[in-house]
Amino acid sequence: MPRNRKNGSGNGVNSLVPALAGLVLLAGCMGGPEAPSMLQTHEQAGPSAVGALGQPAGSGLIGDLQARRSVLPPGGSYAKISDAVIRAGSGAAQAELRVAQLKANAQAKNWLPSIGPSVNLTSLGGLAASLLLEQALFDNGRRKAERAFASADVEVAAVSLSSAMNQRVFDGLSYYVNAQRARAQATVAQAAAQRLQDFNAIMGKRVAGGLSDGSEQQVLNQRVAEMQATVSVDLQTEASQMAQLAALAGEPLSGISGIDALRDAGTSAPEPLSVIKARGEGARAIAQAQMQLAGMKFGLATTAGLDEGGVNPGLRMNGTGRLNPGSKDSIAALQQTGDVVDRQTAEAAETANRRIVALQQQKANLAARRAQGDEVLAQTGANLDLFTQQYKVGRRTLLELVGQYDAYARLQRDQASLGYDMALIDLEIARDRGLLVDGARM
Repeated sequence: MPRNRKNGSGNGVNSLVPALAGLVLLAGCMGGPEAPSMLQTHEQAGPSAVGALGQPAGSGLIGDLQARRSVLPPGGSYAKISDAVIRAGSGAAQAELRVAQLKANAQAKNWLPSIGPSVNLTSLGGLAASLLLEQALFDNGRRKAERAFASADVEVAAVSLSSAMNQRVFDGLSYYVNAQRARAQATVAQAAAQRLQDFNAIMGKRVAGGLSDGSEQQVLNQRVAEMQATVSVDLQTEASQMAQLAALAGEPLSGISGIDALRDAGTSAPEPLSVIKARGEGARAIAQAQMQLAGMKFGLATTAGLDEGGVNPGLRMNGTGRLNPGSKDSIAALQQTGDVVDRQTAEAAETANRRIVALQQQKANLAARRAQGDEVLAQTGANLDLFTQQYKVGRRTLLELVGQYDAYARLQRDQASLGYDMALIDLEIARDRGLLVDGARM
């Protein structure tokens, strides 16, 4: 009996080899792998994201991301900060992309026969183990949809990586721009505090000479203290922002100053990353719906089981979803996936465009405000010169001159902030469009 079992096993193995070759050949005759490359997207199906639940429309997502060029001037302060924060990144998004690529690599081979152990309970209450080889003959496009889902998953992971890198660079540049703003405001406030102290020294001499009383000295002391407090706040803000930047970059970033003008993105600005991601998620949702729909239809697979008795060929029918109650509504719901994806993508595009238009309008308002502020500042400076001349001839008191100068200094400090507000808006728009990091770096 042991010898017969051995012979049977040997015959089974010898018989399984041509059976395996036949199943692989049959798989090739049924349509082959059609395995997508990891950096290829779905086939172009037209301007719509889908046709009624047809093939997902490709948009060249990964190619689009790789073709994007950073608008940060090379060698500038922005580029130095960008390089530092990218080097210090934890790489979580990169890891997610690698996982998605590995899954897509695995799904690219799903057209091959599957082989694995099979354990059944016999009529005598024992367990019978065998080796089962299975090859789908008709699966209603399920394997193709699985490959499309894996490919779309890679695209979504790539967009997530681009978004994460652009957001990280934006965070670092925001800390830097806010620190530069605080430094510029502190410079104005320090000059004003020094000038007010000079006025205070003059007031001290006037009080000592009996030309002014102590109340005027107290008023001037208060103005000096307020301006010095403003200087302290500005310096603390600068230190705080630079400390956060150092934490993000993993090292102190000293010796960098100034803000850069972003390079022109060209006449046709790329789509915002949120829209690109919506397209990728839509393609993934369509592929998932196709998988579910294929699973509800009847399919046919050929099998070959290897046990001690040899090879046992057979056929297996799967997909009994149509027999379940409510299957008609389930199929109808799945067939609406294409329309839902189209609407969601259009909504994402509308939301992103509205946001960019709002940011551009906000920048235009700041530019107009700065132009008006420059005029007001010039007028205030002229009034300050007039007050100075009138003070020298005795037509203005020292407190009146100090009040005019204090107003001028605070307006000058506020005016210094507007350029940095506009710089932050430029960075926001570039971040939303994925233009803070070169696509080649991803």
